[in-house]
Amino acid sequence: MKSLPPLLLVVACLATPAGHARAFPDPGQKPAPGNEQPQVPLSQAGYRPEVNYQLQCAGCHLPRGQGAPANDVPNMIGFVGNFLRVPGGREFLVRVPGVAQAALNDEQLAALLNWILRRDGIAGDSTPAGAEPYSADEVAAIRHRMMDNIPGTRAGLVRAMRHQGIDINDGMPATAP
Repeated sequence: MKSLPPLLLVVACLATPAGHARAFPDPGQKPAPGNEQPQVPLSQAGYRPEVNYQLQCAGCHLPRGQGAPANDVPNMIGFVGNFLRVPGGREFLVRVPGVAQAALNDEQLAALLNWILRRDGIAGDSTPAGAEPYSADEVAAIRHRMMDNIPGTRAGLVRAMRHQGIDINDGMPATAP
């Protein structure tokens, strides 16, 4: 197969209409129908906690909180409230990276945590009766303190739960007692 002579290749490129090879967006282009409003940051969107869960948590913890232990994502169903039963567990739930770094403001994040921890929701009976709900001020005071050793911190909290006789049904490999 013969290749095109270089001069013919240059002429072909120059003869191509500029509209077909435009590299820069058209500044006068209008948005597609339905997209006329500028996007609003999630922290200003005003979604309900259950929508924020789908947007911020379900990608890893899955739609109902069942987790994906093969990917080191624990099950939260009927378990996550146990963190409120051990010292440091309440803070841990705010400081885990997926929570602390969520694109939500402090008020939304407190509402999301409270929704997850409801006794008629994901946490079920694992949440202690009378557990104090998170406030935006509490979340603001905790979420920006980095946690150095997430697996080690979690393992320590799970050991404290076991010491209290709490059944560890989070789907994760057992940690040493």
